[in-house]
Amino acid sequence: MNTKIDLRTPLITTNSEATTPSETFQNQTLRPVLKLQNDLYLTLFMHYAKRQKTDFDMLSIANKKTFLQQSLQKDVGMKNIFIGMTIGMFTEEEMEIYVSDSRELNRRIITMLIERLQSQII
Repeated sequence: MNTKIDLRTPLITTNSEATTPSETFQNQTLRPVLKLQNDLYLTLFMHYAKRQKTDFDMLSIANKKTFLQQSLQKDVGMKNIFIGMTIGMFTEEEMEIYVSDSRELNRRIITMLIERLQSQII
């Protein structure tokens, strides 16, 4: 039986003595989970944009970036869905790390998701 970690593509990163625990968790856990869940994030966001009655495809590039960024930062419900999709792929050990610094890690999740979605949608 595959574990959640087996589903992820490992990323090759180098950590130095200056690498913080949050950066290590970001590189070892968050980035592979975001890559694994990428198609779901894209699909969910596009459905969200349609539900908001936004003609997303007709927006300028700047307006698309703004809409995406505000949707993930200001719409608490949507933000929590994306965070939940991410932490749902954590192991118990990773959840322990997440719980110890959830505020900072949530910020990192949303920042990386915004960059990831903007690079693919726009």
